[in-house]
Amino acid sequence: MPAQMLLDFPPAEDLGPKVQNAVTTLLHTARPSAKELVDFIEAQLGLKARWDVPAVVMALSQNKDLTQDTRSFLGEMIESGELLKSLRGDVQRDTDTHTGITELLRQGKSYRDSGAFAEMINFCAKFREYAPFNNLLVKTQNPSCSYYATQAHWRKAFNRTLKEDARPMVILAPRQPVLLVYDIDQTEGPLLPKELENFAKFDGEWNRDWLERMVENAARHYRIRINFKRLSSTNAGFATIDRLQHGYKMRIVIHEELDDPSRFGVLCHELAHIFLGHLGNDADHWWPNRWNIDQHSIEVEAEATAFIVTWRLGLRGESAAYVSRHMPNGEVPKGVSADHIAKVAGRIEQMCREHLPARSPKKQSPHGARKTSEA
Repeated sequence: MPAQMLLDFPPAEDLGPKVQNAVTTLLHTARPSAKELVDFIEAQLGLKARWDVPAVVMALSQNKDLTQDTRSFLGEMIESGELLKSLRGDVQRDTDTHTGITELLRQGKSYRDSGAFAEMINFCAKFREYAPFNNLLVKTQNPSCSYYATQAHWRKAFNRTLKEDARPMVILAPRQPVLLVYDIDQTEGPLLPKELENFAKFDGEWNRDWLERMVENAARHYRIRINFKRLSSTNAGFATIDRLQHGYKMRIVIHEELDDPSRFGVLCHELAHIFLGHLGNDADHWWPNRWNIDQHSIEVEAEATAFIVTWRLGLRGESAAYVSRHMPNGEVPKGVSADHIAKVAGRIEQMCREHLPARSPKKQSPHGARKTSEA
């Protein structure tokens, strides 16, 4: 082919920026395995894009704009060789792990009792070293657990070792599919320090950045518009579909006469309604569609979620009294999902702690099927 004819072909598209954007977006919603990350990029951008993944992951692992945990997660993916194995097709997804955790949660029927449910929600809220969802996993496996840690942490922090017949519990880990942790009763060694009894104690002042950051992230990352307006004295706030739209999916209104900590608590409750799917899902499926559960279940879920978030930040409200009004028989409504509560609590807490990027909507495929740009 003559050289001049080659100039008539358009240059090959540089997929690097798109791959970086897709990986960054995925990391804000999940901690994928190497294979899941590669499969995600291939599904979104095509086969050719997967070969840009190593360079992108390496660059992001050194990007100071990301959290240390995220950078370490990416670095481990490279150093362990899992990313290279996934690109070569040598790794199969650990479906047994995911299926096992789903089954584990399905077996947590004891939390239909209001007392057990309250205890579980408190455990998810108080143990701030781990995500609420991991606390739920631990409480489901060992309802009597009071404090848990990895084998390495028990040894390093408390000079305690595992008993010969120690039984581990499974939680999800940022740099591997699962992590094994152990209750106090599974260890032996020196007496535990006094401060361990108060591990959940939190004495801190209100941080106004929490509210500001949450409002910004709601608009930028989830396209939820938040307004502060004068409402009736009996209405602290509400969430609804944004009829005016202007690029927004949902709208939340908070009573402007509330102080900032109260505004924050109400906002957590209303965001929970959206992320729990109580208002139905959106066109991009950024949250589920669960609008058909009963009203008591809806309010218990939203307030339990808000309680977990605010308690972990050191705020105290009237959640217990509010929730009790929706459990007239002393039982948790059948529609309540502890799984959803724990996951959404983690998402809302992230919104007040981190800066989240703008999120891309779904793209329409040439054949009419909708194709998402995110997991």
